[in-house]
Amino acid sequence: MKQEEIVAATRIWLEKAVIGLNLCPFAKSVYVKNQIRIVVSEAPHLDAFLEELDRELDFLAAASPDETDTTLLVHPSLFPDFDDFNQMLDIADAALPEHGLDGILQIAPFHPDFRFEGTEADEISNYTNRSPYPTLHLIRESSIARAVAAMPDTDAIYRRNIALLQEMGPAAWADLGIPMPQRK
Repeated sequence: MKQEEIVAATRIWLEKAVIGLNLCPFAKSVYVKNQIRIVVSEAPHLDAFLEELDRELDFLAAASPDETDTTLLVHPSLFPDFDDFNQMLDIADAALPEHGLDGILQIAPFHPDFRFEGTEADEISNYTNRSPYPTLHLIRESSIARAVAAMPDTDAIYRRNIALLQEMGPAAWADLGIPMPQRK
């Protein structure tokens, strides 16, 4: 798959689900200002992907938030299995203190088969973190702090998202037309 197609699918997901359904009420402002960096990784193995993550963490930490507020690091093929992706997250999170970025950046996971702990794979609540491809969202803590100041009850977002998706159901999600890769 070409990088342009992967970026396009990621943008459709952002526009139709994340912003369109208001799953993240803070995403629209950075998206319309073109402050979201989408990086498609072609790393052939985990070590190379983690090196790319290191570079992206350093890039985002050094970049002006007015230019790049957040980064989506997408890998279309390295993590087809959600459990493997989920295990990689511990290593990814460990990179934050290694780079002196603990408390400065966070990493949020998205995956086509995302599953919250204690849920069944087909539960609609999992769709809040489902993306076309395995994705690490690198987020500035300062952006989160501003968002929380604007909306102190951030838990309400999660509750609202679950209720919205339960009301919609899987068929309405599918009708959004978000390109999702073939699942095994």
